[in-house]
Formats: sequence, C-alpha cells, structure tokens
Amino acid sequence: MADADLTATFAGRDISGEYENGDTFHETYAVDGIVRYSDARRASSGKWSVRTGSFCTIYDDDPAGGCYRVRREGDNCFEFHFVARTEAQAEKAPGKPAWTARGWFPDKPKTCVDGESV
Repeated sequence: MADADLTATFAGRDISGEYENGDTFHETYAVDGIVRYSDARRASSGKWSVRTGSFCTIYDDDPAGGCYRVRREGDNCFEFHFVARTEAQAEKAPGKPAWTARGWFPDKPKTCVDGESV
C-alpha cells in the first residue's frame, strides 16, 4: 500500500489480528499517531507512522515493534510483512519483507483466509 493509503486506512482505526502461530492481538491507531497494542501477555503503547511505503509501530517499552509493508487482501484483511526494526532503517535500508501477521477491522466481517498469500 502507498503512504497516503496507509494513513487513510489506519488513522483513527482499530484492528484485530493474528500471528502465524495463532496468537491474537489488538491495536488502536489514534489520529494523533499514538498506538496501543495488547495481546494475552502484555499491553504496550507508543507511536505509529508511515515511512517510505512502510507502516511503523514503535513501542515505548517494547522492542518488538517495527516497520511493515502492508498488503490488502480482500475487503477486510491486511497482511503485515516485517522490513525494519526502526523508522530510520525503513527509510534507508529496509530488509526483504517477511510475513508476520494479518489483521482486520473488528467492526466488519473478517475476510482473511488461513495462510499467507505470498
């Protein structure tokens, strides 16, 4: 997804999602750039941003965030492919995308199917 599409799609929205191992998570992307993350084990907050085609979630107290290429799969499914740990790395030297998770808007029917699409 392009920068403008990423911002328009996620600003002010929540997503629910799942990782390859089946663990689930929930994130809220506030319009002001604040992100709130939660899963069964923890909750974190930080900031989200869009950098050169990457959607970044950088947490204040957790190094597990990073920057992702996002691919829309259907009406209500987004695949997240990790490319960098930091915003600076995403801008200068992103790595090869690696499938990480899928997410969807919880207020609409989920259109994701099992397994990564690429």
